[in-house]
Amino acid sequence: MTQQEKISNLKQRLEEFMGRLDNLDPEQTSVEDIDRLISMLESLERSMDE
Repeated sequence: MTQQEKISNLKQRLEEFMGRLDNLDPEQTSVEDIDRLISMLESLERSMDE
């Protein structure tokens, strides 16, 4: 994967994360929802380190 492809992939995944975050209803957000968001962030972090 080229550097440009890697950056595009990371941007897409970050946009997905931000979309999910924007759509969360604080009154209905579960611990599992928060765990999924944390997992997404950890995955993004790992991708940046590669």
